Amino acid sequence: MYYEGDKLIVAVTDQAAAQSVRDAGGTPKLVTRSTAELASIHSELDELGDISNTAWGAEARTNQVVVELFNGVSEGDRAKINEIVADHPDAIRVEKVDSGLRFKATDLRGGNGITSSGWICTAGFNTKNSAGAVYTLTAGHCVPGTGNTWYMDWNGQAIGSQTSYNFGTGTGGKCDGSTRGCDWAAIRANASGINPLGTVRYWGGDYHQIDRSRYPAEGESIDRIGVNSQDKTGNVTKTSVTVNIGGKTMYGMMETNNCALGGDSGGPALNGTTALGLLSGGSDETTCTSSSSGNYRNYFTKVQTVLNERGLRVY
Repeated sequence: MYYEGDKLIVAVTDQAAAQSVRDAGGTPKLVTRSTAELASIHSELDELGDISNTAWGAEARTNQVVVELFNGVSEGDRAKINEIVADHPDAIRVEKVDSGLRFKATDLRGGNGITSSGWICTAGFNTKNSAGAVYTLTAGHCVPGTGNTWYMDWNGQAIGSQTSYNFGTGTGGKCDGSTRGCDWAAIRANASGINPLGTVRYWGGDYHQIDRSRYPAEGESIDRIGVNSQDKTGNVTKTSVTVNIGGKTMYGMMETNNCALGGDSGGPALNGTTALGLLSGGSDETTCTSSSSGNYRNYFTKVQTVLNERGLRVY
């Protein structure tokens, strides 16, 4: 499924399935390859292991798996990818991205955000477990580990300690029940003087009360908030991407065309009042000339993945 504007399109491989979609009031599109076929090709690429400075994932609107080659991919790694491309010439599209690929953490500096161990990142969503304990979600790569204390950036107010995380290895937490890696951290927000609320603050002055979460849909519009680039709008371009960056491999990531900068890591991606993702990393833009662009590619851990793994909910 994917969006074209406000219309949800359902990809099907035969007329019978198309009619079922019409009968349900939906809009079908006949395609050549099934979701299972695209997933199989995705898995073939995943078996290559860590191919640095690359990302790949299914794109529903084109019925293809798209392989994105960022600056710095070695000739040997290109050859490995090309072998798989040759086996699926129509099903795989290779795109060269004139950008490096990096995580979005940066050195500590002034401005809003959260800090720990000398790094500045952005809080994602506040969540609760079944007992009512509050956990703030951010990116795991900001400070990989547990026990470190996080603080409000602007006034040094303590938030609490990081209790679990996942950063590209599966260590310390899972991703959708798998030991494969993604990128998230949970902070127990229980320090004296902290008042965690279930809202997302826009730098333009708005506040969105988060009341639900779900997995993203390709093509839907999103807002992305970060301490450095502030408020950026864009769209989900892929919903399950394998990203190889900085010696880490992360699976099941959401890709968007929003701009993002260093320090934005961990920041929320949302649609209205719905929580969708936590920023990890992406193309290495140093300024945002627009909110979104075909040249921007940024990757998010799907927040529903983290909520399912940790038994949490937004509020």
